Amino acid sequence: MPLHDWADDRGWNSLHLVWQNELLELIQQRLPPGYRAYIGSVPALTIDAPNGRPDLNVRTWEGEPGGTAAQPTGDPTAPDTETVAVFDLDPQTALHIDLHGQLVAAIEIVSPRNKDRPSARERYTGRSLAYVRQGVHLMLIDVLPRPVGFSFADVIAANLAFEQPPCPVPFAVSYRVGESVPGGTLLAVWRRPLTPGQPLAAIPLPLTVEHAITIDLETTYREAARRVYLK
Repeated sequence: MPLHDWADDRGWNSLHLVWQNELLELIQQRLPPGYRAYIGSVPALTIDAPNGRPDLNVRTWEGEPGGTAAQPTGDPTAPDTETVAVFDLDPQTALHIDLHGQLVAAIEIVSPRNKDRPSARERYTGRSLAYVRQGVHLMLIDVLPRPVGFSFADVIAANLAFEQPPCPVPFAVSYRVGESVPGGTLLAVWRRPLTPGQPLAAIPLPLTVEHAITIDLETTYREAARRVYLK
């Protein structure tokens, strides 16, 4: 199944979920003993943006300027203030792999809401960097060409201060986090450009610095597209 041109992202949400499940099934069949693959939630505010500022603001109910002050009730567990924080809980999930309860690798498939505004791109970049900086191997798949000229792979490379050729969308990129060495941390990167109308490439997903499993993007994408009736 050739890659669709996702400049029109209608139907993406359905494909995203099914493709994620296809990847999960593939990986479960290939994991060595002791590893576990599962689809887990990714709370948006637990892995923060690079500048440390969560993307939220606060509003109060009409007629209650400055917030809703809690009235003394004699209950020491009552909040001092109750208001409404205006932010969206991120419903996104990612494919996680752990070994004896420790997260060792993750696959993230980029969605439109991850890049539809600057704050979303900043937050998602921070989340991706957090995996790598915590020693978690990461595969990032982005087939959504909007906004034109923006690439998470390029932003991550710039933030981690390593040189790489431009990696425009669509792409799959995989990061293997190695041991600390003088001057930094060893990082191996696999880049696979993807082209609308062409089959998708295979790419390694590292589990350790010595071992990786190959992820067949074409087969999993084709089956996901078949199941959601994409032509």
